[in-house]
Formats: sequence, structure tokens, C-alpha cells
Amino acid sequence: MLLLCIETSCDETAAAVVRDGRTVLSSVVASQIDIHAEYGGVVPEIASRKHLESIDFVVEQALNEAGTAIEDMEGIVVTRGPGLIGALLVGVCTAKGLAIGRGIPLVAVNHIEAHLLAILLEQEVAFPFVALVVSGGHTHLYEVRGVGQYRTLGQTIDDAAGEAFDKVGKLMGIPYPGGAHIDRLAGQGNPRAISFPRPLLHDGSLNFSFSGLKTAVMTHLRRHPEYASQALLPDLCASFQEAVCQVLTGKAASALERTGCSRLVVAGGVACNSGLRSAMKNLAEKKGVSVYFPSPGLCADNAAMLGVPGDFYHERGITGLGFDAVPNWPLDTISTELETRP
Repeated sequence: MLLLCIETSCDETAAAVVRDGRTVLSSVVASQIDIHAEYGGVVPEIASRKHLESIDFVVEQALNEAGTAIEDMEGIVVTRGPGLIGALLVGVCTAKGLAIGRGIPLVAVNHIEAHLLAILLEQEVAFPFVALVVSGGHTHLYEVRGVGQYRTLGQTIDDAAGEAFDKVGKLMGIPYPGGAHIDRLAGQGNPRAISFPRPLLHDGSLNFSFSGLKTAVMTHLRRHPEYASQALLPDLCASFQEAVCQVLTGKAASALERTGCSRLVVAGGVACNSGLRSAMKNLAEKKGVSVYFPSPGLCADNAAMLGVPGDFYHERGITGLGFDAVPNWPLDTISTELETRP
């Protein structure tokens, strides 16, 4: 099946053409990072307007790069949620317009579901597995028993890990988005220079909390402003990143033990972080488990990842136009919705 996939959940306007839910024929992403950098974060209204300006061009480019036309598409897949409601509406309305105008079946896909299945575009991972989805808006642990079969094991109770990276970057005077800059500087610093807290690491749950860690960095900078200097900033970055990665790795290890799974998928934008990749590889060696990371282009927001669940639902006829964009859409509800279908 040849699918046109459309993603506009936050600040990337993306489209892709995917064959049979596994082969990416094209993947086009128009980023808004430079625009939002001026404000130190994503401005929802601006993001929505930029999606409106870019969506037609991005879809056309994806079709052209794949050597296809809209008439060749056997299905359309779009991100319904979660995300910024104004941004989501641009993608949903575009997808519905194409589906109605061309008579092509349409599937709505969960953004987080697409992230945790993106690895299947590059390599097969047997079910079940544990998935850690870690990004600017989400830090969740799931047990994945199959496409459409998800159980939430834990989630952040305040800031997501990627959000914490960006907010801490702002405290350090680092340009937005802070995560990539902190990762680069951390490679030059001493991760044990400062002893930051590891929130909820040993509380017995699989939940996360990064708000207190952000506050700890702010307090340290107030007491020791010299750490904002070029000489000491790498140590500050390395110490902060080490704390985040230790929490993420510790919780993932606990999730593997509780579920009995021996496979872990790490997905989302923060999965590009070199410190996290190194920590997870160490976990794999220590625990004798397998850890999988999508390539960086599939960790960041993209439309190609929609092709995996999109193909699955299209094949089963789970299509239609009777849906709205939703800012919140827990993955657990997808399993329930599929179980109650006639």
C-alpha cells in the first residue's frame, strides 16, 4: 500500500510517502526552529500560521521526491494528536481535503504511537517490547504488545525531559533549542562536577519528574554564577545531562524487569542525545537486553513514522473522516477503541 503521511503536531511541517508501512520513498520536514528561537520556545499561534504557509509545498515536495502523484496514493495518514491544537488542525484539514477530493481512505494516527513504532522503518523488533518515548512534550514508558496494543507504565508528572533541557538551556544562556547545545557542551565537561538530584529515581514508581532538577540548576547558578562562564559551563551541562540520563535509564531498567521484556525501544527527539544513547548501551550490556534507537531523522518529528501504524490500520479498514484533532490522546485508549470495534 502506498501512503501519503502528514504530520503537523508542533513546529515541524512534514510529509512523507511510505510503501507497505516499511519503505520510505520520501520524507520532507520544514522546521520552524529559527523562527521560534527568537522567543525561546514554540509559540503556538506562530506555529499554526507557518504550517498553513508550508503544508501545500511540503506535501507536493514529498510526492515529487517519491516520484509519485496524489493519484497514486492508496491511503492518507495524518497525526490527529496529541499536540498543539492549532497546528494539528492544519494537518487534519489538509488530509481530509485530499481524502474527500480524491476519494482516498484516511487514517488518523497518534503522534506518540508513531514515534515508538518508527524503529520498524529501519529494523524489525519483535513484540512485546518496552518503549521509552522522550521528547520536548512527552516522557512516557509503555509496554508494547503489538500495533494498537499499548499499556502505560509510567509518565512525567510535570516537565518532560526535552522541556527540561530547553528550560535549563535558557537558564544557562544557551540558544533555543537547548538540548542539542547542552549535549555538545556536556561532551567537554565532567559529569560528576556537580551533584544534582535524581528525582523519583528510587520512589518505586515508573513515573518521572524533572521540574525539581530544573530548579536545582537555577539554584546552583544563583549561588555559583561563575558556572555560566565559558570555562565551567561544560561541567554544568555534563552534570545536568548525567542526572537526566541516569533517571531515564533507571526507570527503563525497572520497566524491563517488571514486564519481563528483554527489548527496549528509545524514541522521540531526546533519543538523539549522545549521553542517553551511551547510558542505554551500558544498560544493555549490564542487563543483557537489547536496546534500539531510530536514526536521528526518525527520532525528531517527521511524517514517515506515521506509515507504520497507518499501514496497519488501513489494511484493517480502520479509516474514516469522523474525527477531530485532539490536543490530548492517551495511547491506552487506542487499545480500548480497537477492542470495542465490531
